[in-house]
Amino acid sequence: MLRSVEHYLSAKLFDLPSMQTQITEWKHQDKKVVFTNGVFDLIHIGHITYLAKAAELGHKLIIGLNSDDSVRRLKGPTRPVNNQHSRAMLLAAFFYIDAVVIFDEDTPQQLIGTLLPNVLVKGADYQIENIAGAREVLANGGEVKTITFVDGYSSTAIINKIKG
Repeated sequence: MLRSVEHYLSAKLFDLPSMQTQITEWKHQDKKVVFTNGVFDLIHIGHITYLAKAAELGHKLIIGLNSDDSVRRLKGPTRPVNNQHSRAMLLAAFFYIDAVVIFDEDTPQQLIGTLLPNVLVKGADYQIENIAGAREVLANGGEVKTITFVDGYSSTAIINKIKG
């Protein structure tokens, strides 16, 4: 049974070329493709709510996941807590997430510019003009949306609580 679950989840993990092919197929089927990104190190209710709201904005939800090296550059040498494969598999387990693609850059600018989703989503703590990839998505006729976070939840806060 475990083998079939791992196979099902792995089917949602894409490299860039296969993700491009899949998006093209979805768009030919008139599916609205939504993209968001992040570290998603320790999944909490804030992540779950944010991702569910993002999924409601279209038919297919793609997650751009920071690689382990990218996370270390952004958050320091003790992060991530969970490696990129574990984080990707956990995200793939959500029924409303259709694809996960790992990127190694500090921002998903290049990934978004290549994939050109119909909708780009980030947290409401971002101004649209400062969202990586927003310019490319808007120039391609897409939309950029922000979603309000659930207050009081963050992976950093969880880590600090564990440390005591």
